[in-house]
Amino acid sequence: MDALTPTPSPAPALEIAPDSPQRFINRELSWLAFNMRVLEEATNKRHPLLERVRFLSISAGILDEFYMVRVAGLVDMLQTRSTLLSDDGMTPADQLVAIRERASILMAHQQEVWAHLQDELREAGVAVIEPGELTETERSWLDQYFIDQVFPILTPLAIDPAHPFPFIPNGGFSTILKLQRREDRRPLMALLPLPPQVDRFIRLPGAAIRFLSLEDLVDIYLPRLFPGYEVIEQAVFRLIRDSDVEINEEAEDLVLLYESALKRRRRGDLISISVNSAMPAELRDFLFDQLEIAAHTPTVHVFHLDRMLNIGDVKAVIVDDRRDLQFAPYNARFPERIRDFGGDCFAAIRAKDIVVHHPYESFDVVVQFLYQAARDPAVVAIKQTLYRTSADSPIVKELIAAAEAGKTGATWSAPACRSSTASSTSRPTPRSRWWCGARRSRRAPTSISAPATTIRSRHASTPTCRSSPAIRRWAATPRGCSTT
Repeated sequence: MDALTPTPSPAPALEIAPDSPQRFINRELSWLAFNMRVLEEATNKRHPLLERVRFLSISAGILDEFYMVRVAGLVDMLQTRSTLLSDDGMTPADQLVAIRERASILMAHQQEVWAHLQDELREAGVAVIEPGELTETERSWLDQYFIDQVFPILTPLAIDPAHPFPFIPNGGFSTILKLQRREDRRPLMALLPLPPQVDRFIRLPGAAIRFLSLEDLVDIYLPRLFPGYEVIEQAVFRLIRDSDVEINEEAEDLVLLYESALKRRRRGDLISISVNSAMPAELRDFLFDQLEIAAHTPTVHVFHLDRMLNIGDVKAVIVDDRRDLQFAPYNARFPERIRDFGGDCFAAIRAKDIVVHHPYESFDVVVQFLYQAARDPAVVAIKQTLYRTSADSPIVKELIAAAEAGKTGATWSAPACRSSTASSTSRPTPRSRWWCGARRSRRAPTSISAPATTIRSRHASTPTCRSSPAIRRWAATPRGCSTT
């Protein structure tokens, strides 16, 4: 550089006061930014095509849970503590406005991604078709499929002064119609809830992989559902309701309390509604009037979508017979030292502690450990932390077997895990940490005691435990799969 050229002065450092809201990123907007990064994986062409569809489905599921819990919490705060500021200086109303804007962008991007994925899927031999593309053979098969599988569980509902608008539960997906009776041209509003028990995408018979959406199938057979009427206008919509679960830990029967809370959750306040962007104005006004959605309301977010509602259902097109379009299956290893001891977990652990890293090492070893402990007469107690369990969990079966065998135990669980409270998933992730311990004694137990359960609160930083100090100390022990 020339000696006469002045050296540019460095830019002044940006100083932010320690107590300034600018030091913080809003928690809710950060969640949406994370979800956008998940959605971006659906556009990553280095991933197999069906895995990109899976990422799209995951992003939709994350957004649903976000509205059911986080947005629902802000709506409640808007009504009870409207002036409360977040750490970044935003009121609940400010956050709801920002969330609506970001969520609208996210959902519009989901629609675009699905449109591109449909084209790529069709080129790869997996087609989601329109009704006009059906062959005669497929239509004949659909006639029988509709009569056997769909028609018996559909419930067309007329809406008039004698038949008020029904309650639509959380996640409810429905078709709303304006009909006209052929006999006297009398108009009639009707509702057709689309039950979740039916596959959202119906795979058609034949060697080719072709799907038809449930709403398109129902649209084909509307004359059978409303005989004597013709359809003037129709559209679909989907609701999301407040699903946050508030639990009083001092309740005498937590299981009963959760069962009641889960039933109430389906009937929570309306938080968001998605509708066809092409929904006729008359149908939209009628629907919003029946649902009591005021114009420009801050407490109910309305989304107009161009293509598909409940886009999380696209995971149904991930078929097992196209493994070439999915990630190569990963086979987790089984700890070799346990094999060296003939499958005896206690002998292997006695030789040296074992840390099992999931999912890289098989979770079967934890099930085997519990299986052995539940049947070992020298085991007097089993204690375990459980984040989630599946509906048919082998872990729960072994804990029940241990209790029936007279062993005492304590289980720390997280039933307040919102979307997984009713039915949790059991697939471990790289961040999953399971701890289980079995205490052995030289003498068999002489009395039977049912396992004690401790529930982790959403608001507490440590488990709420009503057991002895020794149990509390046990809860704070290092993670790993070991025995004491």
